[in-house]
Amino acid sequence: MTGAATESSDVVHHLLVDSAIKVVIVVVALAVLAVGMTALWRTVGRGGDRSGGADD
Repeated sequence: MTGAATESSDVVHHLLVDSAIKVVIVVVALAVLAVGMTALWRTVGRGGDRSGGADD
């Protein structure tokens, strides 16, 4: 019985580590997306005094 319990514990540990790695990947991807969108937003501009909008 001890061998089965150890094997089960190893599987659970592996699944937890795998899930943690996936969460870290998603968080890093979201951070990169946020930085990219911020850089694009600043490069293109916020559209304050630009002409050609629907209000014209």
